[in-house]
Amino acid sequence: QVQLVESGGGSVQVGNSLRLSCAAPALTFNNYVMSWFRQAPGKEREFVASISRGFGITKYATSVEGRFTISRDNSKNTVYLQMNSLKSEDTGLYSCAAVFMSSHRATGSREPGPYRYWGQGTQVTVSS
Repeated sequence: QVQLVESGGGSVQVGNSLRLSCAAPALTFNNYVMSWFRQAPGKEREFVASISRGFGITKYATSVEGRFTISRDNSKNTVYLQMNSLKSEDTGLYSCAAVFMSSHRATGSREPGPYRYWGQGTQVTVSS
Protein backbone atom coordinates (compact mmCIF):
# COMPACT_ATOMS: atom_id res chain seq x y z
CA GLN A 1 0.00 0.00 0.00
CA VAL A 2 1.41 3.34 -1.05
CA GLN A 3 1.57 5.92 1.69
CA LEU A 4 2.95 9.42 1.66
CA VAL A 5 4.00 10.64 5.09
CA GLU A 6 4.68 14.30 5.74
CA SER A 7 6.68 15.73 8.63
CA GLY A 8 8.31 18.97 9.70
CA GLY A 9 5.31 21.19 10.30
CA GLY A 10 4.96 23.37 13.36
CA SER A 11 4.21 26.80 14.77
CA VAL A 12 6.63 29.58 13.92
CA GLN A 13 6.70 33.35 13.87
CA VAL A 14 6.55 35.50 10.79
CA GLY A 15 9.88 35.61 9.00
CA ASN A 16 11.09 32.26 10.24
CA SER A 17 11.72 29.06 8.28
CA LEU A 18 10.52 25.48 8.20
CA ARG A 19 11.50 22.45 6.18
CA LEU A 20 8.84 19.92 5.33
CA SER A 21 9.56 16.36 4.29
CA CYS A 22 7.40 13.80 2.55
CA ALA A 23 8.51 10.17 2.51
CA ALA A 24 7.07 7.57 0.15
CA PRO A 25 8.83 4.31 0.91
CA ALA A 26 6.52 2.05 -1.09
CA LEU A 27 6.36 4.22 -4.18
CA THR A 28 8.47 3.70 -7.29
CA PHE A 29 9.49 7.21 -6.49
CA ASN A 30 11.48 8.20 -9.54
CA ASN A 31 8.47 7.44 -11.75
CA TYR A 32 6.38 10.12 -10.07
CA VAL A 33 6.18 13.87 -10.21
CA MET A 34 5.88 15.21 -6.67
CA SER A 35 4.04 18.31 -5.56
CA TRP A 36 3.01 20.19 -2.45
CA PHE A 37 -0.42 21.63 -1.84
CA ARG A 38 -1.82 23.51 1.13
CA GLN A 39 -5.23 24.23 2.54
CA ALA A 40 -6.08 27.03 4.91
CA PRO A 41 -9.19 26.90 7.10
CA GLY A 42 -12.27 27.73 5.09
CA LYS A 43 -10.37 27.81 1.81
CA GLU A 44 -9.86 25.43 -1.06
CA ARG A 45 -6.73 23.39 -1.45
CA GLU A 46 -4.13 25.31 -3.43
CA PHE A 47 -1.01 24.41 -5.34
CA VAL A 48 2.31 25.34 -3.78
CA ALA A 49 5.13 23.71 -5.75
CA SER A 50 6.01 20.80 -8.00
CA ILE A 51 9.19 19.03 -9.09
CA SER A 52 9.82 16.82 -12.09
CA ARG A 53 11.00 13.22 -11.97
CA GLY A 54 14.44 14.21 -13.20
CA PHE A 55 16.50 17.25 -14.07
CA GLY A 56 15.21 19.12 -11.01
CA ILE A 57 12.67 21.15 -12.94
CA THR A 58 10.42 23.05 -10.57
CA LYS A 59 7.26 25.13 -10.61
CA TYR A 60 5.85 27.36 -7.89
CA ALA A 61 2.76 29.27 -7.00
CA THR A 62 3.33 32.98 -7.45
CA SER A 63 2.65 33.56 -3.76
CA VAL A 64 5.64 31.45 -2.68
CA GLU A 65 8.13 31.96 -5.50
CA GLY A 66 11.45 33.20 -4.20
CA ARG A 67 10.68 32.08 -0.65
CA PHE A 68 10.00 28.33 -0.98
CA THR A 69 12.20 25.67 -2.55
CA ILE A 70 11.06 22.19 -3.52
CA SER A 71 13.62 19.42 -3.90
CA ARG A 72 13.73 15.65 -3.99
CA ASP A 73 16.10 12.85 -3.13
CA ASN A 74 15.19 9.85 -5.24
CA SER A 75 17.59 7.63 -3.28
CA LYS A 76 15.54 8.32 -0.15
CA ASN A 77 12.09 8.40 -1.77
CA THR A 78 11.61 11.82 -0.20
CA VAL A 79 10.53 15.25 -1.37
CA TYR A 80 11.22 18.40 0.62
CA LEU A 81 9.79 21.89 0.87
CA GLN A 82 12.10 24.51 2.32
CA MET A 83 10.01 27.48 3.41
CA ASN A 84 11.75 30.75 4.22
CA SER A 85 10.48 34.21 5.13
CA LEU A 86 7.20 32.71 6.24
CA LYS A 87 4.10 34.90 6.29
CA SER A 88 0.87 34.53 8.23
CA GLU A 89 -0.90 33.72 4.97
CA ASP A 90 1.30 30.62 4.62
CA THR A 91 -0.64 29.03 7.47
CA GLY A 92 -2.36 25.81 6.49
CA LEU A 93 -2.28 22.05 6.20
CA TYR A 94 0.50 21.10 3.80
CA SER A 95 0.13 17.87 1.86
CA CYS A 96 2.36 16.17 -0.63
CA ALA A 97 0.97 14.47 -3.70
CA ALA A 98 2.28 12.13 -6.38
CA VAL A 99 1.33 11.64 -10.02
CA PHE A 100 2.85 9.25 -12.51
CA MET A 101 4.32 10.90 -15.58
CA SER A 102 6.36 9.36 -18.37
CA SER A 103 8.30 12.56 -18.97
CA HIS A 104 11.38 13.19 -16.86
CA ARG A 105 10.99 16.94 -17.40
CA ALA A 106 7.31 17.60 -16.73
CA THR A 107 6.06 19.17 -13.53
CA GLY A 108 2.69 18.47 -12.01
CA SER A 109 -0.65 20.12 -12.44
CA ARG A 110 -1.68 23.11 -10.36
CA GLU A 111 -5.00 21.33 -9.88
CA PRO A 112 -5.35 18.46 -7.36
CA GLY A 113 -7.43 16.22 -9.60
CA PRO A 114 -4.68 14.39 -11.53
CA TYR A 115 -2.74 13.30 -8.44
CA ARG A 116 -3.08 9.66 -7.48
CA TYR A 117 -1.48 9.55 -4.06
CA TRP A 118 -1.80 12.00 -1.18
CA GLY A 119 -0.37 12.30 2.29
CA GLN A 120 -2.40 13.17 5.38
CA GLY A 121 -0.71 16.53 5.73
CA THR A 122 1.36 18.42 8.26
CA GLN A 123 0.15 21.63 9.89
CA VAL A 124 2.06 24.88 9.48
CA THR A 125 1.02 27.84 11.60
CA VAL A 126 2.70 31.21 11.16
CA SER A 127 1.92 33.91 13.68
CA SER A 128 3.08 37.45 14.24
